[in-house]
Order: sequence, then structure tokens, then C-alpha cells
Amino acid sequence: MAKQTDITTTSSSLYFLPVELRLPLKFGAEAVNHIDFGRASLTVSDALGKTATGWGETPLSATWAWPSKLTIRARVEAMQEFCRRLAAEWAEYPVSGHPMEIGHAFLENRLPQLLGDFNRERGGEDMPLLAALVCNSLFDIALHDAYGNLHGVPVYETYNKKYMTLDLSEFIEPAEGASVSFKGKYPQDFFAPNKPTKLPAWHLVGGLDLLDETQLTGKEPKDGYPVILTEWMKTDGLKCLKVKLRGNDQDWDYQRLVAVGKIAQSYGDCWLTSDFNCMVTEPAYVNEILDRLVLEQPRIYGMLMYVEQPFPYELEENKIDVHSVSARKPLFMDESAHDWKFVRMGRELGWTGVALKTCKTQTGALLSLCWAKAHGMTLMVQDLTNAMLAQVPHVLLAQHAGTIMGVEVNGMQFYPAASAAEAKVHPGLYKRNGGCLDLSTIKGTGFGYRLDEIERELPEAATRF
Repeated sequence: MAKQTDITTTSSSLYFLPVELRLPLKFGAEAVNHIDFGRASLTVSDALGKTATGWGETPLSATWAWPSKLTIRARVEAMQEFCRRLAAEWAEYPVSGHPMEIGHAFLENRLPQLLGDFNRERGGEDMPLLAALVCNSLFDIALHDAYGNLHGVPVYETYNKKYMTLDLSEFIEPAEGASVSFKGKYPQDFFAPNKPTKLPAWHLVGGLDLLDETQLTGKEPKDGYPVILTEWMKTDGLKCLKVKLRGNDQDWDYQRLVAVGKIAQSYGDCWLTSDFNCMVTEPAYVNEILDRLVLEQPRIYGMLMYVEQPFPYELEENKIDVHSVSARKPLFMDESAHDWKFVRMGRELGWTGVALKTCKTQTGALLSLCWAKAHGMTLMVQDLTNAMLAQVPHVLLAQHAGTIMGVEVNGMQFYPAASAAEAKVHPGLYKRNGGCLDLSTIKGTGFGYRLDEIERELPEAATRF
């Protein structure tokens, strides 16, 4: 039965914000020096004709979402064109309801059709689902923000029976044989009971990142920000380091983990995680590194909190039994966790945790959160090098999810100046102090962006509908 709080979309706008990196960022075999952020607005209306506008933003990270031999520019341009099509679809999407209900309907029914049509028209290599989710996330996030703005409440206070017509059983189903029921349950039932205003921050140690002063060449940027890991640890008080590995060079990966681990040890109690860039095809590759660490570097092994996505993106095409890895360390899905159905498949294969990302849509992230928690899986919220507005929904998801440890945040490493306007309003979101982010400035309706206080001039809209 419809609620008076239900909404429909009435118009949209789309912007592309180019950002230059101060240091190269390596994804798999590729390194990037430039990235385009997509920003969207959606205006929504309720049954009485009351309207409000919401905003969503995501970096269009083609190297992460679409690994390919196509040029980065070709992939980015394809994703931008898909965003334009999404803007037209979202402007007057005919489904009404709560954002969870509208967003789910779009993910299940409309997005696959749009992606199929888009790929047939383009010819050549298909754009994958993960890239389509990244494009769609701008609009889905904006939808949730608009709903909260319309009703004058933070959007995380609407994921319950008061605002939603459908409970979770209409969206997700338990694993076969699990004593789990989603009947009468809503996302809010799976949120962390305590929402800290400070979160431990994970720092990315990229494959090209310099570790200490011995690796300086003199060509590094002199912009007042650190360029080596030891400087970052001193200035930001870091205690959590995510180590990017190659996934196809076992000795390099081992030595990299040890080198970073020894630096971390010198700064007291620290945590590590390892990211193998989805390049591994055999569990033995990871197991041998972990077993060697136990014997040769037991303290570093103990510091390793979990292992992130060693294996290829497409889970259906790469159904690798990973129980032997998760028997050694918690094993988290990231790129493979497109939605809750893939999380269910991963659990069957031996994955024990899920890395949530708002770039796969706010709707999808919340459904994966609920499914994973109901089945005893551990959660993390991983970064896509978010900056500007994209940072806010990202950290709010971590605050409400109840993660294994804080949140990953990398925008301040690679393009701190990009968020200068937002940092004046939310200083604690774009600078890590004492190894943490401070979320206390996020206030108000929707996602609490406080947009009216942020002095940012947008470029000309790429399209309006």
C-alpha cells in the first residue's frame, strides 16, 4: 500500500568534474594521473506536489570498474555517455515509493536493459556491470538524498517501517538452509547500535607509493603534502595501512608486505590489510605468502587484519573455492560483490567478509550490508578514492554499518586540493587527525552535505532533463 511519504522523480541534471592527481594511482596493471567525477542531481515530488532536490557524486574510475586493454579515455567516455542515458531515464522514472524501493526496481528491471542496449549499440567490448553500477550510483545516491531533504530528516532515519512500504523480504532472500528471515525486517534493524563520530582511517599504500626517504628521487611534488609513507604516518597519526600488491609476483608481494609491516611496527600498534588487485587465480598463491609470514614474520602476520579480493572480478566465471584462504585470515569480497546475490555466492565459496562501496549504489550497498550481517559475515567500507561530495555518503555508510575497523579514505593522498571547498565546512572529513576522520560536522537533512554552505562553482551541466 502506498504511503504519503512516497516519491517519484521529476527532473535530473548531470555534471562532470575533472580532477588531476598529485601522484599516480595504480589499479592492477594501470596507473592514472587524472580522474573525472560524475555529479548528479535529482528532483523528486510527493503525492501532494511538494518537491526537493538531492545530490550524488562518484569518481568514474574506469581502471577499477572496467579492467581492459581499451584506453582509459575510451572507457571513461563510454561511462560518461552511459551517465547521460541514465540521466534521461532517472528524470521521470515511473516507479514511486521509498528510495530503497525505487532504487531496487531500477537495479533489477531497468539497469540491465539499459546496459544491454548500450553494449549492443556500441559494439566491440561490452561495458561490464560494475562500471554500469558506478555510473548509476550518482543518481541512486541523489535519490536517497532528495528523499531525506523532502521529508526534512537525515536519510538514515528513513530506512524503517515508518517510511518504507516493503520490508527486506521483498528485496533479498536467505541462503539455502540458513535460519534467517527478512520478514518484518528493515535496513535500520541491521545498523550498528552505536554510531561513532570518529572513525579510524585506512591509508592506501599503492604499488607506486614511496615508503621512506631513501626512495625519493627529487621529482616528487612539493605542494606541502607528504609523499612518503613515513611522513603520512607522522602527520596523520595513521594506524591502519592497506597494502596494494601485484597478485602475479609472489616474492615482490611478500617483500612489500614485510617492508610496510616493519615501518608500521616502528609506529606502535598498527593494523594491515592486503589487496592483491584481483590478479590471483589460485588460492595457493595467497596461502603461501600467509604461511611464510607466520614462520618468518609472525608479528606482521598478526597485524594483518584481513585479505581483500585476491581473485578475479567476475565471480560467476571464476568460482574458486577459497576456504583455504579464509581459514588463515578473514577474506573480503570487494569488486566481486556487485550485489547481495554475489555476496551469497561468495559465502558459498568461502568468503567471510564484504567490502561495501557506495559507488555500487546506496541501495545495493544497504541490501548487501543487511544480507551479510544476517549471515554472520564481517563488513568493511572501502574507498574509491572519494573526494568532494562523494566522501559524505561513503563515511556515513561506514558509520552505520559497523565495520571491522573504521573506513578506508584516500582522497587526501591523491587530490587533497580537490576538496578544498567541502573541507571548509567539513574539515574532519578531508584531513585525518590522530589516525581518524571526524564526522561531527555532517548535519541536517538527506546526507547532511550542508550544500548551501559549500562554495563550489560547478561546470556547465553535461545534460539536463
